[in-house]
Amino acid sequence: MIKAQEKVAKLLRILTKSRKKGVAWLVDPEKLTSSCFDFSDFGWVSESSLDLILVGGSSLQTDNFDEAVSNLKKLAGKIPVVLFPGSQLQISTHADAILFLSLLSGRNPEFLIGQQVKGAPKVQRSGLEVLPTAYLLVNEGELKSVHQTSQTLPIPNSEINEAVATALAGSYMGMKFCFLDAGSGAEKTVSSKVIQAIRSAISSPLIVGGGIDNLQKLNEVFESGADLIVVGNQIEKDPGFLSEVLKYKDWYNLSLHVD
Repeated sequence: MIKAQEKVAKLLRILTKSRKKGVAWLVDPEKLTSSCFDFSDFGWVSESSLDLILVGGSSLQTDNFDEAVSNLKKLAGKIPVVLFPGSQLQISTHADAILFLSLLSGRNPEFLIGQQVKGAPKVQRSGLEVLPTAYLLVNEGELKSVHQTSQTLPIPNSEINEAVATALAGSYMGMKFCFLDAGSGAEKTVSSKVIQAIRSAISSPLIVGGGIDNLQKLNEVFESGADLIVVGNQIEKDPGFLSEVLKYKDWYNLSLHVD
């Protein structure tokens, strides 16, 4: 096995230290191999300021997953492609890195450690850069596909102390990254109060996704302390939204006044 370079981890740590913001595009692998995904809409992506492309999701289907990741890697060019696995079946050597997730907000052992044990030998052989990540589902009580698949409930946005304690537990267990997710297609994002509280409690890079479907929400998540935001569902509805998000990110980063 060839040891992977820490390219993605370094990128995330730089974002945290510099207070600049990053954007990741989350792609559903099932859409990649269907007629609803048109590669011609995204030919410009490889030359853009997009930081990462995530691929994966809550679906446990594996048909053509390897092919989907390979095609996405060709589209990405130099942009790192990172696996966001819904199960141990969504692992591909065509990617650059993997978010090795533990679903800490739920209490289902299968997604706390079960799937991770099943997938660990394949990850070891793959040579992928491994990003140990505390994964928290936090929203307004909406039950999305990720909750149904994992058979867990989200932490309510109102339970700030529980969300902070869960993120802290992940940090103390050695997880180097934290991902707060409202769920694909959520009406509202993870609340600003939750993001701010967790940002104050942990020093690790903070990733936030779910429900970011306009620039106002994007700005709120940026201002709350997220280092990397994840968009996906809205891009499926409106491919031009990704370009809008990247332009806003670039403007935001240029406007920062670092003391």
